[in-house]
Amino acid sequence: LKVIHGVTAANAVASLLGSPLAHDTCLLSLSDLLTPWPLIERRLHAAGQGDFVVVLYNPQSKRRNWQLRKSAEVLLNYRPKDTPAALVKSAYRKRQEITLTTLEGLLQAEAGMLTTVVIGNSQSRFYEGTFLTPRGYALKYDLDTKEALPGETPGLSLRRGDA
Repeated sequence: LKVIHGVTAANAVASLLGSPLAHDTCLLSLSDLLTPWPLIERRLHAAGQGDFVVVLYNPQSKRRNWQLRKSAEVLLNYRPKDTPAALVKSAYRKRQEITLTTLEGLLQAEAGMLTTVVIGNSQSRFYEGTFLTPRGYALKYDLDTKEALPGETPGLSLRRGDA
């Protein structure tokens, strides 16, 4: 075994988009060559239920052309159709392409093996041309005054359970 240090596709893509992975994130491959599709689909449901930002690797190939659409259908059970999503083809390569879309837009999206897909969570949004998933600061602090909200203490865990 030889370890070669580098940057994952998820992190490379995130750096191009803005800050979509700033909260909890789930990385899934849609290739069913070594993992049965029912297991992949179960993991998609778990990611949707857990409100994770989802990064999809291997979203589509010539032979496997339905998995991206099916993944979007699964996640639409848990998220609104206007949830931010992005497709990044060939990140940091000559033919790099970035497409900002929505979860619903993924139903018709074209992708390939060099495409990485990012699907936001309930807090994600497009902001000034970037894909942003803020951390939970708005639940703890008044973002205008920067003061802790009632019942919250700076430096301690979030007390509110209504995220």
